[in-house]
Amino acid sequence: MDWNFQTAEELAAALRAGDVTSAELTDEAIARIERHDKAINAICVPDFDRARAAARDADQARARGEDRPLLGIPVTVKESYDIAGLPTTWGMPPHRDYVPAEDAVQVSRLRSAGAVVLGKTNVPLGLQDVQSFNEIYGTTNNPWDHARTPGGSSGGSAAALASGFGALSIGSDIGGSLRTPAHFCGVYAHKPSLGLAANRGMVPPPAPALPAESDLAVVGPMARSARDLTLLLDVMAGPDPLTLGVAHDLTLPPARHERLGDFRVLVLDEHPLIATGSAVRAGVNRVADALVEGGARVERHSPLLPDLTEAAVLYTQLLFSGSAARLPVQAYEELRLLAAGLSADDRSLDATRLRGMVFSHRDWVEANGRRELHRHGWRQLFAEFDAVVCPITPTAAFPHDHNPDLLGRRLDIDGVEYPYLDQLVWAGLATMPGLPATAVPAGRSPEGLPVGVQLIGPMFEDRTPLRLAELLEQEIGGFQAPK
Repeated sequence: MDWNFQTAEELAAALRAGDVTSAELTDEAIARIERHDKAINAICVPDFDRARAAARDADQARARGEDRPLLGIPVTVKESYDIAGLPTTWGMPPHRDYVPAEDAVQVSRLRSAGAVVLGKTNVPLGLQDVQSFNEIYGTTNNPWDHARTPGGSSGGSAAALASGFGALSIGSDIGGSLRTPAHFCGVYAHKPSLGLAANRGMVPPPAPALPAESDLAVVGPMARSARDLTLLLDVMAGPDPLTLGVAHDLTLPPARHERLGDFRVLVLDEHPLIATGSAVRAGVNRVADALVEGGARVERHSPLLPDLTEAAVLYTQLLFSGSAARLPVQAYEELRLLAAGLSADDRSLDATRLRGMVFSHRDWVEANGRRELHRHGWRQLFAEFDAVVCPITPTAAFPHDHNPDLLGRRLDIDGVEYPYLDQLVWAGLATMPGLPATAVPAGRSPEGLPVGVQLIGPMFEDRTPLRLAELLEQEIGGFQAPK
């Protein structure tokens, strides 16, 4: 039997039943990677010897009667997580030889749950792109069309899952970095509520792995089924023991509903700042139709929805103020001069990005205060709705574009060009207020490329969009392997 495209849940059942061993699963996964990854380039740092040893240990543990959530299941890890003995570079050439001495907290949790780590997956330079390429490890290709990107920054992880290289992966998300690759590669991902999963050891080299609270970024699970996302999130969720001094334990509230017909859903497919491509709109509508057929209450408009333009501006300000905070002084001063030269009437997202890069602390505090107003607005919305369905990006996977000037790149949306970074506005809708969002497959584009949508849920009610994802998978199908 070919185990490579089985879900983690199916593999766990087979391991418990004695139908297969972890050693066999691991050898089969490694053989598949060695056979097919030359064309994809998803696994940038293989760790096969230690994976085989971990698989043998898992089989011995099972023989002793042990059982853990991921015992013996092959997985991959985004390159940006520290794994003791392997390089952590974030794709940055000056740090190609940086090797941490300790595992990131989430890698430790994977190992404690019994997972077998096959290796690390590719990322863009500094994790700052919607693609996955860098000078150290090269370019990762989309398994559906090698001329296109798998997305970023967790693009290697999504490409690995779509290619059958391991059953699960862990990634991170600040600008859709879990959700966009899932959408582009036809797999599942979940951006947890802000602060739900500890992120220590997911830090750019050579910074020390210290506990730190992010105002936007999260770490989260990727998989080939919705139920697998919940399985992995349960392993990942919980505070950092260094900050709270408590055991890894966090009880999330149950999903609001178990039946599709009980859900109240707001469906969005238009944004005031960017067009929605026809293929993505069709994916949103396919999900909306399935919800209606399943008896859910579906609305297309609500006065409770926080203003989408202001949400995009706030997200852009917070994102770029953070990304530019550690720039060298000279580069920062050059940006300040450029920002000072902007017309006061220029309200484009390009201008917002530039102004955000030179935010003062006073500016940031003011923007953060407006974020709290948006969070309050979302609380009011989620008193009337259980989830929001909307795009992740405006298009399916696009051709590789390695123009080093991100601000100079353009994104083609049904024949009309838009600034490349404007595509982040949909991902930012959940990121800015810190809401959970689950990326699910929703069909194919006319070219046969995967199209996904995101299900945004209430803060710390991650199980609600995850359950909705399971129910939609039953209605419209889920992952399909690329031909």
